[in-house]
Amino acid sequence: MADNSTYVRRIGDRSDGRRLRSLAPVFKFMPFIMRQRSDACNAFTDSLEVTEVDAWLREKRAAGYRGMGLLHLFIAAYVRTLAYCPGLNRFVSGQRIYSRFGIQVVMSVKREMDTGASDASIKVHFEPTDTINDVYRKMNEAIDAIKANDGSNDMENIAAALTSLPRFMQKFIVRALYILDYFGIMPAGLLEASPFHGSMIITDMGSLGIPPIYHHIYNFGNLPVFLSFGARRRAIEPDRTGHLVERRYVDLCAVLDERICDGFYYATAFKYIKYFIRNPQLLELPPDEVREDVF
Repeated sequence: MADNSTYVRRIGDRSDGRRLRSLAPVFKFMPFIMRQRSDACNAFTDSLEVTEVDAWLREKRAAGYRGMGLLHLFIAAYVRTLAYCPGLNRFVSGQRIYSRFGIQVVMSVKREMDTGASDASIKVHFEPTDTINDVYRKMNEAIDAIKANDGSNDMENIAAALTSLPRFMQKFIVRALYILDYFGIMPAGLLEASPFHGSMIITDMGSLGIPPIYHHIYNFGNLPVFLSFGARRRAIEPDRTGHLVERRYVDLCAVLDERICDGFYYATAFKYIKYFIRNPQLLELPPDEVREDVF
């Protein structure tokens, strides 16, 4: 992630990211082979033990962080990982690879837990120096604002305006948006309103009481990662002494754009995520360093 205080925009950069020019030629060429994100999807699954994490969350809730849960912890771990693995915050657009400015997490929120209630997308901005307390505050402010708002947000207003037009005009406008996005000249207001542009999108299937799903990433926009985690499950396992103990796990599914970084980088990033989730107290303090992506 570039330091905006010293960064000077160059030809080929976008309003939401700077073009990476020092990547290996084969890396630069991959977006021409895999032109769509649907061509470049890798699926990944893992399980995380949360027995001790749940105890830590209970302590945080007792300390006044009402409702702090695994969603806040997953997002905080992801944000912290980007401080050490900034390559995870890249994206592909117009067959070019960019390093994103800032961290934007996208999430769909149901205004009420009812099958007839409407959904709304939120986009929350974070900094790599944010702690879990910052994540908790920013996420709760965004979610509370959506649930308290009986009207529509920007994306819903745009969608409503488009769907009021004849179908041929809708197709023309969407095609025009693809072209604007391809050349990196989409208006900043549309980029901010779009739930298809951001660092990653996350869904908490555990809040619905079901396991996680492998959710596709969208060809439109530039979201490179979709994370999904499910409900806690219990397992009876032997401990080191051979005695049976009960442990709690949460399963994670991720769909990733393989063009933004290689498998070793992804593996390193997910090890960081698991490490921070297992040691959530580390997220209560800012990172000891913030690494910058390559130029």
